[in-house]
Amino acid sequence: MISWERSINIKSHQELEIMREAGRINAEALNAVVALVRPGVTTGELNEAFEAVQRQYGVVSPFKNYPGPYPFPASICTSVNEELVHGIPGARKLVEGDIVSIDVGTIYEGFVGDMSVTVGVGAVSPSTERLIKVTKHALEIAISKMVPGNTLGDVGYAVQTYVEDQGFHITRTYTGHGVGRKMHEGPQVPNYGKPGRGMRLREGMTIALEPMVLVGTPDTIVKGDQWTVASADGSLTAHFEHTVAITADGPKILTLLNGN
Repeated sequence: MISWERSINIKSHQELEIMREAGRINAEALNAVVALVRPGVTTGELNEAFEAVQRQYGVVSPFKNYPGPYPFPASICTSVNEELVHGIPGARKLVEGDIVSIDVGTIYEGFVGDMSVTVGVGAVSPSTERLIKVTKHALEIAISKMVPGNTLGDVGYAVQTYVEDQGFHITRTYTGHGVGRKMHEGPQVPNYGKPGRGMRLREGMTIALEPMVLVGTPDTIVKGDQWTVASADGSLTAHFEHTVAITADGPKILTLLNGN
């Protein structure tokens, strides 16, 4: 079991610069994947597009061979419709009206960039588009709370209240997390909480913020592949994520293609 507080690593300015480059490469590779999303494309082809960009830079994904029930077999996660996180790319063809959450990671000079987006496949319904927009805005709210002195409870409360006020749900089972030399460092960062509670944020902390939003229920199941997490009632889900550094000058998003 992870001791989240003991595994917190404060990053130096130089380390943050390396993480910024890891994030930039990660964003470039993710953009190549998103550009390929259309009806008829397989999730395996999305994985291949991501790996092609990584090969250009001589980098790899922390996802591939990640330990679990069996080593994760791909470089990205592709979670379609009711699938929330950890979907395994393969032969599945995307269909008009689907949504797909694409979670990607890159290791550059020993540091990890981690991010995710949810995109529509062709035309999606207005209700589906609203789910995507709400989840993306929940991430923006979380980022705005990444300032020294705020608590993890402040962050989680802001995300939870916004999402629930919009009529959606937050999973209690999966959370954001610290990130750096390892993909999962401390602290654990839930998308729910109470103001003023929990650990205080400090300069040099780097956190993968990732609101995971469900339409019908906060409950989840793990599918038969022992990796893919889905909503318990089969309703739609969405997932956005950025790696963010806490600095004296405010939050700095490390997983952008261009500057913060």
